Amino acid sequence: MSMMGEQKFFLGLQIQQYEEETFICQTKYTKEMIQKFSMSNAKSIGTPMSPSTRLDKDEQGSPVDETKYRGMIGSLLYPTASRSDIMFSVCKCAWFQSAPKESHLTVVKRIIRYLIGTISHGIWYPRSNTFKLEGFSDDDLTGDKEDRKSTSGTCQYLAKH
Repeated sequence: MSMMGEQKFFLGLQIQQYEEETFICQTKYTKEMIQKFSMSNAKSIGTPMSPSTRLDKDEQGSPVDETKYRGMIGSLLYPTASRSDIMFSVCKCAWFQSAPKESHLTVVKRIIRYLIGTISHGIWYPRSNTFKLEGFSDDDLTGDKEDRKSTSGTCQYLAKH
């Protein structure tokens, strides 16, 4: 068996290895996804979802093609492996896959527009023997507009000390 060199791609993840760190991103996949949904000429935007956006069933809204919507959500779920910044927005939009409306599709397209402007973002893993682990949590008690359920989230940072 012979070594074929450093691994550059693994399951769609681009891997760049340096002496003191490793960088993982999904730039190639994201570019292909943007092209797949004909958004190559779309203007980038600074956030994946507006803080004032409150998604609900939008029963009065115009329905959109469920197959296309589900395809977009499925395509956006994969980049969350290296892009935790879109996780909340993508998962929130995924709640409405059974009856998507134009308002939901607008938010999904906004997430893609956000990715256009941040296409080369990823995760840096520094090489170190000393790490500092910090954890944060946030709760929104009965804040969900749809079912009044509590929403909570956590985030952990593992950093070089």
